Amino acid sequence: MGVRFAFAGGREGWVRVLLTAVGVGLGVALLLLTTAIPNALAVRHDRERARLDFTYSQTHLRKADNTLVIADVDTTYHRKDVRGRLMQPEGVKAPLPPGLAKFPAPGDMVVSPALKELLASADGKLLRERLPYRIVGTIGETGLIGSAELSYYAGADGLAAKISSPDIARINSFGDPHPTPDKTDPVLVLLSLVVFVVLLTPVAVFIAAAVRFGGERRDRRLAALRLVGSDSAMTRRIAAGEALAGALLGLVLGTAFFLIGRQIAGSVEILDVSVFPSYLNPSPALAVLVAVAVPAAAVFVTLFALRGVVIEPLGVVRTARPSRRRLWWRLLLPLAGLAMLYPMIGQGRTHGAFNQYLVSGGVILLLIGVTALLPWIVETVVARLGSGGVAWQLAVRRLQLSSGTAARMVNGIAVAVAGAIALQMLFAGVESDYTKPSKNDLSRAQLGVNLPRGVPVDAIAGKFAATKGVRKVTAISEAGLGDRRKEPKSVMDLNIGDCAALREMATLPSCRDGDVFVVSGGEYDTDTPKVGRPGRTLYIDPSYEDSPGSEIAWTVPQTVKQARSIKDPTGTMRGGVLMTRGAVPTRAAGLVRGMIYLSVDQSVPNVLEYVRNTAARTDWRAYVNMWTSVEQSKKYTSIRTGLFVGATCVLALIGASMLVSQLEQLRERKKLLSSLVAFGTRRRTLSMSVLWQTAIPIALGLALAAVVGLMLGTVLLKMTGQTVSVDWPGVLVMTGIGAGIVLAVTLLSLPPLLRLMRPDGLRTE
Repeated sequence: MGVRFAFAGGREGWVRVLLTAVGVGLGVALLLLTTAIPNALAVRHDRERARLDFTYSQTHLRKADNTLVIADVDTTYHRKDVRGRLMQPEGVKAPLPPGLAKFPAPGDMVVSPALKELLASADGKLLRERLPYRIVGTIGETGLIGSAELSYYAGADGLAAKISSPDIARINSFGDPHPTPDKTDPVLVLLSLVVFVVLLTPVAVFIAAAVRFGGERRDRRLAALRLVGSDSAMTRRIAAGEALAGALLGLVLGTAFFLIGRQIAGSVEILDVSVFPSYLNPSPALAVLVAVAVPAAAVFVTLFALRGVVIEPLGVVRTARPSRRRLWWRLLLPLAGLAMLYPMIGQGRTHGAFNQYLVSGGVILLLIGVTALLPWIVETVVARLGSGGVAWQLAVRRLQLSSGTAARMVNGIAVAVAGAIALQMLFAGVESDYTKPSKNDLSRAQLGVNLPRGVPVDAIAGKFAATKGVRKVTAISEAGLGDRRKEPKSVMDLNIGDCAALREMATLPSCRDGDVFVVSGGEYDTDTPKVGRPGRTLYIDPSYEDSPGSEIAWTVPQTVKQARSIKDPTGTMRGGVLMTRGAVPTRAAGLVRGMIYLSVDQSVPNVLEYVRNTAARTDWRAYVNMWTSVEQSKKYTSIRTGLFVGATCVLALIGASMLVSQLEQLRERKKLLSSLVAFGTRRRTLSMSVLWQTAIPIALGLALAAVVGLMLGTVLLKMTGQTVSVDWPGVLVMTGIGAGIVLAVTLLSLPPLLRLMRPDGLRTE
């Protein structure tokens, strides 16, 4: 009967069911998207491994009918990575990369759809200059990790002669034939676990609130059922049936929203992460759990909400003064959560992994404790609020009559903010373990260009000096210097440059072209004092068993000078031998690798792209490295990125849910609002009262969220063995975001509010 009333109860019934279904549907869609995230990340990881083209097991292959020479030519364009490979098949059985139907001919390239679109646009003009190949096709989905990935494969000749370069290899298959499992970091596992719990708990709270939309009107309708003969238990079962109908329709809408969102996700990139729609497939077990849990929660929440409502044939006894909410059992939830987390303090890297069940249960109980405590706090505070303006009195009286409804509306945002504050503290606390300052001196150079062996460094340095936006160029040539021709026991660094470049690495007594210096004070350099003596014969580029060299004998001159090492632009204290260009043996020119440090004018638009284009024109193997002040763990960064992506989706859902809830409450008060306007209440006064009705609960909710978030964050930091410190800017930002969402929802609800304040709202049928 309840299901039938929901769908056959006229316009009122349909509106209530639709509101419930939309709210539940939004929550279900986000639950399905969230449960699909692990599968999407796993597929991205599998795709990345399947196209792996540099493995240790293939380092000693000889040319054969099934081999392929491949070169890594990755680049960056406007802070986005561009994955590039040059290929030269050596036989008809050469392995084909995933996503390609055939090898591109020399001078041709196959590109990802996103790269093709970028190159065809005006934004891709500078990148087009860097990729002088003809587009002959697109890479299939199996060869890409995301829909927005920029990637290409180009055909080339003459790669086999350059295999000695570290970025060029001969392979006979793609993928790692002997993958090794990644070592798990307990702290990173804890971060991932807490992120999922914090993101999903607000969604569950919102779904529980959505099934109670229109509760007051529903209860008044149920009084009519008592009048025609139903008993109290039957009435509650009918109410549960109505909620079940809305939840089931919400599952249908949620599935539709999920399918729409999955398609949209294929064209969206958040924080450089993109996926194909096919990646977002929820685990069947999790999908079944959602399908069963949501209707069950709808029935349970409805029966739980009706436990204090007396539905009689002549009306609903709820307007009488209700009994005060009890505090003691509400405190049990957060205390139980703390009790579950307490045994985990001090675990982690030193005392074993965290118990995932205790961590999940403890975090959930602490966050659910917010939803239990907030109604008591709102009721207690609003009962003591005094008099004020008309708008204030209207808002306070409404909150005093239905504080539970007001608390339900802000429960989701309070839980989300509490979890976000705790995560902010946890990430800030452990960041130092996964982030270390870079040794690069950005005041001396901001870019480094690595050049392969045999490339004339001075000529290329001149091209960089002529590049737009480049202020200073420091060119260094590097090689190894051994005490033996083969299998040397002692090896030193050999650095070659003009006097200005050498002064970037050492303090020189004097310098002119032709000078040689032996450097003392270098990092990890104990061989230079005894090996670099005048008259000693050393060998440039000595050979080893696994990497034959082209060793050239060189005798340390009697005029060698002593120099003291200083930090170079990379922060390294170099040792070994420094040579000016005039002292380098003629045959050694083809054995050295070039390194160019560039200082650029960051105010010049696209200066980085000009530098990268110059590097590409000089030699396709030249790689431009943009220096940063810090270096961060990739796993830590990926988890933090996942948090931001998930938090964006959750906050969007909470904003939408609060708007639906606000509109539902305004709809229920349509006659009251119209009556107040008819008695002469100004519309501005009513609008301010609606704002106060939202602002008071949300202020209390955010205060409670800050307390619970700080408590949870403190416990999590103690679990990881970190010093407890509060990231106050992060707390204020999270709280401000929550307040901003509420303000936006209130502003969006004003137009419907003004429409409801019309005299025709008093009409009844």
